[in-house]
Amino acid sequence: MIKDIIKTAEEKMTKSIHVLESDLATMKAGRANPTMLDRIEVEYYGGMVPINQVGNVSAPEPRVLMITPWDKKALKAIEKAIQKSDLNINPSNDGSVIRLVVPELTKETRLNLVKMVKKHGEECKVAVRSIRRDAIEKIKGLKKSDISEDEIKKGEEDMQKKTDAFVKKIDEMLERKEKEIMTV
Repeated sequence: MIKDIIKTAEEKMTKSIHVLESDLATMKAGRANPTMLDRIEVEYYGGMVPINQVGNVSAPEPRVLMITPWDKKALKAIEKAIQKSDLNINPSNDGSVIRLVVPELTKETRLNLVKMVKKHGEECKVAVRSIRRDAIEKIKGLKKSDISEDEIKKGEEDMQKKTDAFVKKIDEMLERKEKEIMTV
């Protein structure tokens, strides 16, 4: 019973970590990374679809992203979607591919990105702690059943250990991303 509660909480915490990973992957760090475009959707045949579903996204050079659409008619729509996005990169369309040159980051931009990284990390930690709180409430709710005080106490301790491990993992992810952003 307690193990099920902890297992469910652990699965939710893992999902929170995956959300943080994808958020951090889409942040530009001065290098071209195809995942930067994952959040951008293109209007294509009346529906909104992710860029990677209308063409091939690659990084032929460290600071250049290249989008090769499968349907040349999608070029304008892709260009428009990128211009509307929060990337602040102007696409260049040569009629067959779209190139995005990722600008060098200024010190100020790097510091702002680090702040955003820390904000995302703090949001993830809050989510993990909230999951822990809910799990511990469920464990404490088992007092009315035939589970001993010692088992409940051990369940709470196990839940705290899992939470501490996830918070440590989040801190490590943030540290790596911060180092990546601050590397010139």
